[in-house]
Amino acid sequence: MPTEQVERGAEEQPGVRPQSRPWTPPFGPAGPPLKGKGEKRRKTTSGRQPRRGPSTSARMKHINLSFAACGFLGIYHLGAASALYRHGRKLLKDVKAFAGASAGSLVATVLLTAPERIEECNEFTYKFAEEIRRQSFGALTPGYDFMARLRSGMDLILPANAHELAHNRLHVSVTNTKTRQNYLVSKFSSREDLIKKWVDGGLTNGLPILPVGRTVTISPFSGRLDISPQDKGQLNVYVNVAKQDMMLSVANLVRLNQALFPPSKRKMESLYQHGFGDAIKFLLKENWFE
Repeated sequence: MPTEQVERGAEEQPGVRPQSRPWTPPFGPAGPPLKGKGEKRRKTTSGRQPRRGPSTSARMKHINLSFAACGFLGIYHLGAASALYRHGRKLLKDVKAFAGASAGSLVATVLLTAPERIEECNEFTYKFAEEIRRQSFGALTPGYDFMARLRSGMDLILPANAHELAHNRLHVSVTNTKTRQNYLVSKFSSREDLIKKWVDGGLTNGLPILPVGRTVTISPFSGRLDISPQDKGQLNVYVNVAKQDMMLSVANLVRLNQALFPPSKRKMESLYQHGFGDAIKFLLKENWFE
């Protein structure tokens, strides 16, 4: 069989991208012979090339999104989620799973189950942070029920069937406080159970990486991440904090404090804009922007 027929046979196989090769006239001489040992094409009994595995682009269709634990810096996540929802539909349609820890899992839940309510979640976060700033010891003030306030706010945002929409698609990092063993939860008995899981994680695994596909990582801390601030003029020294590779920088130390004690509304608005902008940069770099 002529070489051209073998090559066309391979190209006609459905779902197979032909390898790029120099163009040759349809009835002209075959291209230069393959060089190197073992590079000769194998033919099947039908004369066609053996079926190849999926291309690299096909394998990369399995995308996950993971939002890091970050306390009150979750406003950065909301900015990033807003950018992904507005300009990253090309990415989101390929996302198979969402993951997160603590505040990160809250934002992952909203993006998965109620993305049209991200702005409502944003406004609730501003009010929630203002309320905590008025407390003597912040969220740790005796008598202040952090969980009750969080639940009441999220009840107005999440759909009633949020736990069903999140079933097997949302993976929340949970830490057993006695054994300090970490595991990912992807089944939720109720919406209340889903909200409770947000507070249980982040102690030992603040950035869940799922075992299958590519996990796009998002964090308000500068480090080795896909979407994050990029601190300038710092030494390239990293520390691992709850499985997050963070840059050792003054700016990150400030962020750690802000994660525990919410900054002013003006600063939180700035964090939101930074999250939005960093996500846009990522979408442009990966050719996912639209």
